[in-house]
Amino acid sequence: MKSKNYMAAIAALLTILATSCANKKNQNVVKVGILHSMTGAMAQSEKGLINAEKMAIDEINKRGGVLGKQIQIVQVDGKSDPETFAEQAKKLFFVDKVATIFGCWTSASRKEVKNVVETPEIYGLLWYPLQYEGMEASPNIMYTGSAPNQQVVPSIEYCFDNFGRRMYLVGSDYVFPRTANKIVKAQLAYLGGVVVGEEYKPLESEDFHDIVQDIIAKKPDIVINTINGVSNKAFFTELYNAGIKHHEIPVMSFSVSEEEAAFIGPQIIEGHLATWSYFQTIASFQNKTFVQRYKDSYGKDEIVGDPMAAAYTAVQLWALACEKAGTFDTEDVRIAAKGLSYDAPEGLVKIDGENQHLQKRVRIGRINDKGLIDEVWESPAAIKPDPYLSTYIWAKGL
Repeated sequence: MKSKNYMAAIAALLTILATSCANKKNQNVVKVGILHSMTGAMAQSEKGLINAEKMAIDEINKRGGVLGKQIQIVQVDGKSDPETFAEQAKKLFFVDKVATIFGCWTSASRKEVKNVVETPEIYGLLWYPLQYEGMEASPNIMYTGSAPNQQVVPSIEYCFDNFGRRMYLVGSDYVFPRTANKIVKAQLAYLGGVVVGEEYKPLESEDFHDIVQDIIAKKPDIVINTINGVSNKAFFTELYNAGIKHHEIPVMSFSVSEEEAAFIGPQIIEGHLATWSYFQTIASFQNKTFVQRYKDSYGKDEIVGDPMAAAYTAVQLWALACEKAGTFDTEDVRIAAKGLSYDAPEGLVKIDGENQHLQKRVRIGRINDKGLIDEVWESPAAIKPDPYLSTYIWAKGL
């Protein structure tokens, strides 16, 4: 009997010690969520964002972590499905108890996660790294990608001035392409341009034959492309196989970075255009160091694009905001983030205190035979984000 009691006491003591050690260990870490698509139509695009976020976290941990704590990653798969993104966001906050989330690509996934982080019982913070259609500014989201006045608007103005007034719009059938094209149509009407065609395909679509034939028939001055994910390969391949050269009908893309260009094939997409705030070819010391660290981490043949750089910047800004706030509390971090600046791979960026988007430059580039993007135009200074296009008379009513 005594033996049994003794063994039970030892077991209880071991349990207490194990719990104590676990609690002590947990006190030395802060959990963050990485919520991207590892499967489905968007997996190819979002893989690089995961890598960039992990690299930033590793760098921060190596220099001592945040507020004396090491960052612990909880990674989940959004499966290229908006509803799954919402479910996983709830899990991250309720079950895993993360301090914040870095994630999403499509606007459809962001909007679902927005509904989650805005609920009073969660009141979380999402760091969103993609350029998007605007018309949104949530206190629970930090937008490190471009607002529409930092991508769509200057791009259309450039295309109008350099290629012509007749534009064809092609996109994936969801929030970003349709809203972005509403902006394009309003801007073109103001400029005196015309939309000669507008077509959409579901994500993962591989059949663009009819659309390409329509483009050939209507002979636009330029195609404005808001296709996302793997469908870009099908679209550009169809265009290439139809014999359409970039100097005959150029394509300006809003969701094709260096990573997508490599996936599509440089020989297929060479000569076409893209608008972002970041290109791998930026010659600054800060960017060269960033690119080299990425290659050292993931392979010398790896390439980086704008969303990856924005995802990396998001992690660094979160760490700075936490240090400034002296806590991981969402509201304190959100307030501390306002006005924060960071020397990012794309150049100096600043979190705008009015809408939690970044002040950043705009760059337009042409895809070369290596799949990299050579800059052909850059805004003279960082542009203040205007997600609702409130400073444009032609955008009223959008």
